[in-house]
Amino acid sequence: MTLEREKYQALLDERVFAPHALSEALVSRSRRSIAGDDGNLLILAADHTARGKISLGKDKVAMADRYTLLDRLVRCLALPQVDGVLASADILEELAWLGALDNKLAIGTMNRGGIIGATWELDDRVTAYDVDHIESLGLDGGKTLIRIDHQDPAVARTLETVAAITTELADRRLMSLIEPLPYLKDANGGAILDTDPDALIKVVAIASGLGSSSAYSWLKLPTSDRMDEVAAATTLPILMLGGEPKGASGDIFDQWSTAMKEPNIRGLTAGRTLLYPSDGDSESAAARAGAIVHPHHS
Repeated sequence: MTLEREKYQALLDERVFAPHALSEALVSRSRRSIAGDDGNLLILAADHTARGKISLGKDKVAMADRYTLLDRLVRCLALPQVDGVLASADILEELAWLGALDNKLAIGTMNRGGIIGATWELDDRVTAYDVDHIESLGLDGGKTLIRIDHQDPAVARTLETVAAITTELADRRLMSLIEPLPYLKDANGGAILDTDPDALIKVVAIASGLGSSSAYSWLKLPTSDRMDEVAAATTLPILMLGGEPKGASGDIFDQWSTAMKEPNIRGLTAGRTLLYPSDGDSESAAARAGAIVHPHHS
């Protein structure tokens, strides 16, 4: 299933002549349960553009073209092993209008204010969905980002915000998908991911305790060569992220496959690795990930 250019043009026209149709399509879509048949999830992550992440490698605008992004999402969402998508309002509304979200999970991204490369990058404020609209628009949950740098005072506000969001989502029995990441500053003051597994284990412990209820909390985490210890730091269900595509991407698929042996690792929320693989074949990448997440279904 591909996105025809005529359909894409109709979407552009709809934004002008019938803009209400986009949100109405999101509200009226057919829904499913979070857990599905096996409790495992493969969610496509497409919220990177809302934080200004449009580059891949040396290409500064590799992921900027909206038609290309939507076409790849539509084709991958048509695969039965793909459970849904995580995105900002613009993308979720477009996918719903295109009919790609029926019986798929729709997770709304929330705090996208930490723009890539900005001096305030770790000040991850809510600039996308809020809890009220996640509920009223019929979404299945909300995703938040917490990048913990012990030297950046903006992190304290983010922790407070995510804790409040987690409580509000739990009150509504909606998924709170939390992405806790340990961060450092480089020599130029730029924000960089801390790849130390001990640091990842620590932020997992912190994220697990946020809010007045953890009943509907899930974690979105990078992979580690000590994933058994990372997973053992919480009872919350974990979805692994993909990060920047590298080479043939074989290593990350092997890491995912090994990590899925941990009892509370329940799948993937991966974006660039699946949507923009090095060979350009997003459907094959998503199908390969689907075979890892849903081996019996595949």
